[in-house]
Amino acid sequence: MECISVFDMLKIGVGPSSSHTLGPWRAAERFIGELLEKKLFPSITHIQIDVFGSLSLTGKGHATDLAIMLGLTGADPVTIPIENIDGIIKGIQESNKLLLNNSKEIPFDPKVDIILKKEFLPFHANGMTFRAHLANGKQIKETYYSIGGGFVVKEELKRSKKKMEVFKAFPYPIEKGADLLAACKKENKSISQLVLENERSLRSDLEIDQGLHHIWDTMLECMFIGCHTEGTLPGGLKVRRRAYDTHQKLKGDLPYATPQEWLLTIRKTEVKFRSILKWVSCFALSVNEVNASLGRVVTAPTNGSAGVIPAVLMYYMVIENHEANFEHIKQFLLVAGEIGSIFKKGATISAAMGGCQAEIGVSSAMAAAALTELMGGCPEQVLMAAEIAMEHHLGLTCDPIGGLVQIPCIERNCMGAIKAINAAELALDSDPANAKVPLDKVVNTMWETAKDMSTKYKETSEGGLAVGVYLSDC
Repeated sequence: MECISVFDMLKIGVGPSSSHTLGPWRAAERFIGELLEKKLFPSITHIQIDVFGSLSLTGKGHATDLAIMLGLTGADPVTIPIENIDGIIKGIQESNKLLLNNSKEIPFDPKVDIILKKEFLPFHANGMTFRAHLANGKQIKETYYSIGGGFVVKEELKRSKKKMEVFKAFPYPIEKGADLLAACKKENKSISQLVLENERSLRSDLEIDQGLHHIWDTMLECMFIGCHTEGTLPGGLKVRRRAYDTHQKLKGDLPYATPQEWLLTIRKTEVKFRSILKWVSCFALSVNEVNASLGRVVTAPTNGSAGVIPAVLMYYMVIENHEANFEHIKQFLLVAGEIGSIFKKGATISAAMGGCQAEIGVSSAMAAAALTELMGGCPEQVLMAAEIAMEHHLGLTCDPIGGLVQIPCIERNCMGAIKAINAAELALDSDPANAKVPLDKVVNTMWETAKDMSTKYKETSEGGLAVGVYLSDC
């Protein structure tokens, strides 16, 4: 059984897309790593990349080409200074040269060496083939697939009978919601407690806490940056940032200097239903506006849906519980990660495979479940909340205008966050024994819906709003 950690589901990276930006970035790094292992790196004279399917159709809007170049240079999406990205890309484009792994200069013309091919490879919609030309005339070729959420696989690994050797076994292996409930009942543990025990089989408590701190700090900083940055998003749609304007109307007059101080001042603002809706939407908008600007976000479980989980967690911290601390954050992220992993194992978190139900739908389910446990819900209510949230995202298409993660993607994060909060409240007021649809049924239904969905609604910009509204209309 595949063991997926919370740190697999919640990755730190650069926007605008986990499958179309972070995945290709990681694939490029991996290709270079494999060439180094085989001691072929010194012989490289040229590299070309074939990009297939959804990566090709919406790659320009998702910065797939830029991500591949950055990965080939050896830059790390977790640590690269965001302000350095434009300079690196501009240098490659102007010189037609690339400093491979930051150590070996090779000729590289992005317009020629990154080849967009509209055909789909049979294994997955997001395929890419890297070809390294060597001094002896030989060619090394590897194909990778970006399967959503920044996960990258090779087809042969995915189909290998030795797959189990790649993953370390958890003390409580979970594949479905039913497995999770059974383990919680047997061990008399909450979901977060059970997930923590699994994480401890991979890392020390200190490493877990440091990692989750880093994730939350990145989320908080992302919201802070988004709420304090005005202007227009890049890409041609001329989308005006809205988080800044909304924040200006909501924030009040209390002074602050850091994201942490900012959080404390929000707790002292007016609490009415409309203001709560606006705050939650503001938090979600802020994250995805940063994401659309090639900023640093946390895939949750993807970049396109990165605003839902931080918005709902922030809601809990500034509206529901003013005494909330890191232990609450930790609990929330552990539950969210586990629910996300169930959807990844049983369906998909890739919009190129399942439409936006696989991104916003899953993120809303993750957030609803996590909030439910924080609000005192039992494991059965936690799964019920996840089911409710996903049930009302079934069939949601992925149809980004111009291939950009802006319209309708940014607003969908607001809607996913609000639905998550409502789903949690419905679950908390319900007896799970009366539930008609278990989580595993909705996971399976989501996957069946994904398989039935037309390809034009799966992150190809060939249907829906993507053809109903054109860049020229904006």
